[in-house]
Amino acid sequence: MKRIPLILLLCALFSVGRAQDMTALFTTMPDHLAPQLETAWRKDLADLYLSGKEARLQNTMNGFSTLHKLTPDYLLLQTTERSTIELKLLPLVNNTHILCLITTVNAPIPDSRVSFFSTDWEPLDAADLFTPVSADWFIKENTDYPEALSRLDMDLIRYQLHPDTATLTATFTTPLYLSKEEQEKVAPYIKEGKVYGWKRYRFE
Repeated sequence: MKRIPLILLLCALFSVGRAQDMTALFTTMPDHLAPQLETAWRKDLADLYLSGKEARLQNTMNGFSTLHKLTPDYLLLQTTERSTIELKLLPLVNNTHILCLITTVNAPIPDSRVSFFSTDWEPLDAADLFTPVSADWFIKENTDYPEALSRLDMDLIRYQLHPDTATLTATFTTPLYLSKEEQEKVAPYIKEGKVYGWKRYRFE
């Protein structure tokens, strides 16, 4: 039986009674996690969204940031033309939570980074909470591989949180670098995606 990591027990202990609403958490997010948007701008975006207006503001990179979805436990923010942020509150015990943050950059193929925080925005060790999928996992077992598979020599994986459930989906995006003809050749050998479910204190 796996034991709950000590850091998560401490999060549960010290988070009791503190605000765990996504709107408040988005506003208090450390600036380095969303350098395109200052704190006041993040608050303005949330206010616009909750009032039913278009939640779109110019950011510090002379582009625009758009808040696409905001619920009590989920957020999707288009930070720039090529990047997004997703946030999800995940339950622990005694009505406490931790945050999962996914940053995805399209350069031009989507690739994501997954990190975790307490509701006070203290970083948590991702290894205690999640095991990244390897690129090899997405290749089906078969002895008759097309030559195009040998060109999949980068590990580009997109992670996406589900707005309504505590699930995380990993999609192998490296094939998008291939030509359309080559993508069609390798498609039968690529698994569609890996879905993780949140199990008490870890994505499995």
